[in-house]
Amino acid sequence: MIARVWRGWTTRANGDAYEAFLRTLFPALADRVPGFHGGYVLRRERGTEDEFVVITLFASLEAVRAFAGEDYDVPVIEPDAARLLTGGDERAAHHEVVTRWELRP
Repeated sequence: MIARVWRGWTTRANGDAYEAFLRTLFPALADRVPGFHGGYVLRRERGTEDEFVVITLFASLEAVRAFAGEDYDVPVIEPDAARLLTGGDERAAHHEVVTRWELRP
């Protein structure tokens, strides 16, 4: 399993809209990207902006390439998302998931 990590920023006014966009994006990716296994969105206020950390999970680097292309470190930003963002990391980072543990009630 590969975790793809990318950070982006919005104005405070666009934070809710960007979060809503991501909530619709993940199900769409599940339908069209083989090997996509979901993800997490983290959000925090930073000064006058909202910072988002988007962690997407893929079965393999091949699945990441199918999503992002051969230069898979380049962020994939949908046009609707780009209009909401004030900036973001120039490269996505990829990490092998070596341990997963969840506390279940």
